Amino acid sequence: MTDADLAAHLAETAGRLLLEVRASGLFSAKALGKAGDQTANQFLVHALREQRAEDGLLSEEMACDGARLTHSRVWIVDPVDGTREYGEARADWAVHVGLAVNGVPTIGAVALPGHEDGIVLRTDQPRAIPPAPEKLRMVVSRTRPAPQAVAVAEALGAELVPMGSAGAKAMAVILGQADIYLHAGGQYEWDSCAPAAVALAHGLHASRIDGAPLTYNQQDTYMPDLLICRHEHADAVLGAMAEIAAQAA
Repeated sequence: MTDADLAAHLAETAGRLLLEVRASGLFSAKALGKAGDQTANQFLVHALREQRAEDGLLSEEMACDGARLTHSRVWIVDPVDGTREYGEARADWAVHVGLAVNGVPTIGAVALPGHEDGIVLRTDQPRAIPPAPEKLRMVVSRTRPAPQAVAVAEALGAELVPMGSAGAKAMAVILGQADIYLHAGGQYEWDSCAPAAVALAHGLHASRIDGAPLTYNQQDTYMPDLLICRHEHADAVLGAMAEIAAQAA
């Protein structure tokens, strides 16, 4: 099984497990998120250790002992990206399985199990991205839109599209539901590794909000900001972001 096949198979299977956990009816709304996270995490961690024992591994739901830092190939997973949306039976949650090679998001799959078609987007099978409409659309958090993102949207005249998980928002650009995903204010490597790998494989722009490259498998896994968008909008977004940062300085 290739790395891409493995990533897609793991993301899809974890998504099915999560749907089964929710459908069991055994958990309260408060307990469901934890039960789903732990179930999916155990599956992903054990499967990756079985299939890619020589690689490093970083998961949101697993304590990190630092061993991954000695590896050039590191799997970075988020068993449930968008726990709130998962618990509310919304469509905008995801499963992330990414592989960083020498810090670069190289292979990945993002499953959207709540989507009506149960979509899995993957790096080795890029889809055709739908044509962009005349009106720019920026996808933002449905509960806590980043002030920087709102300011950039206003500067560019973009319509805000509220959505849940980071993976769902990133994949919305590929699926033609949005043109720009700009996040600032706090994320970790597992929030963006697989989405960034998939976005890059689809020919999109993916970077930090100052234009710096996304670099993974760092000792500090905090990666607070992210920009994924169509290439034709990248310069305008980065320029607006730079102006906003300069005004705040």
